[in-house]
Amino acid sequence: MTWTRWQKIVRLVEDLGFAGLFRSDHFTNSNAVDIDSLELWTSLTWLAGNTSRIEFGPLVTPFSFRHPVHTARMASAVDDLSNGRLVLGLGAGWQEREHYLFGFDLLEPEARFNRFKEGMEVVTRLLQSDEPVTFDGQYYQLHGATLLPRPGRHGGPRILIGGNGVKRTLSYVVQYASEWNCVTLTPQEFARLNQRLDDMLTTAGRQPQSVRRSMMTGCVFGKNDAALQQKVTARGTSLEQLQERGIVAGSPEAVKKQLAALAEAGLQRIMLQWLDLDDLESLERLAKTTL
Repeated sequence: MTWTRWQKIVRLVEDLGFAGLFRSDHFTNSNAVDIDSLELWTSLTWLAGNTSRIEFGPLVTPFSFRHPVHTARMASAVDDLSNGRLVLGLGAGWQEREHYLFGFDLLEPEARFNRFKEGMEVVTRLLQSDEPVTFDGQYYQLHGATLLPRPGRHGGPRILIGGNGVKRTLSYVVQYASEWNCVTLTPQEFARLNQRLDDMLTTAGRQPQSVRRSMMTGCVFGKNDAALQQKVTARGTSLEQLQERGIVAGSPEAVKKQLAALAEAGLQRIMLQWLDLDDLESLERLAKTTL
């Protein structure tokens, strides 16, 4: 991702009628050949000032190399700049290679998720409380801290938490989030977890409709049949196998059928992972034939 690619994609997504545009937050990729990775919050600040319609945000920004105080301040400012269009996706961090290369402590899974919970507590208190915040955690400590100026949107941007785990992810969604973002599920798998979240929200005294349901999944789509087949072949699999794994793939008719099945299962929004950053002709065809 470079500035040239990012600016082209942002303008196209805004013009084509997509609902939003989201980015991962990484220093580099997980394999041994480094590629360009545009700094997340700088890129979102540019988007906020150069679009007027689409929602946007990190999917997700991790506490493993982003202090929650900085995250809360940046999120509040960028949300205000965009007139309330930021969705703040929060995560624990996962990619070992970037943490090693740049000197950040990823921590073992148990400690990592404990830090994640503390980070969400800090972010939500700073954004949502007009009173000074004091917090005495293992990883973060605040002593009468107040985030000023206060967020223009009451409570700040909506909080998104992503993942498919029940024990931690869904429980954190119930406690902190207004959007749950699952990853690459079939309609049947999604329906099962979706019902589980409904039950957990009801038990906690929250209305199920208070949490929006979204999914991030892969997308294999071409500007024509030949381009589609080339992408499928490059993945070393078949179109049917991709679809069985929950990846949205195929012709416009096949994509619409997959999206309809997910909507029927209760999904409200889908984030289609677009890895072909220079293939904007196919992205344009996707919008014009399936939206």
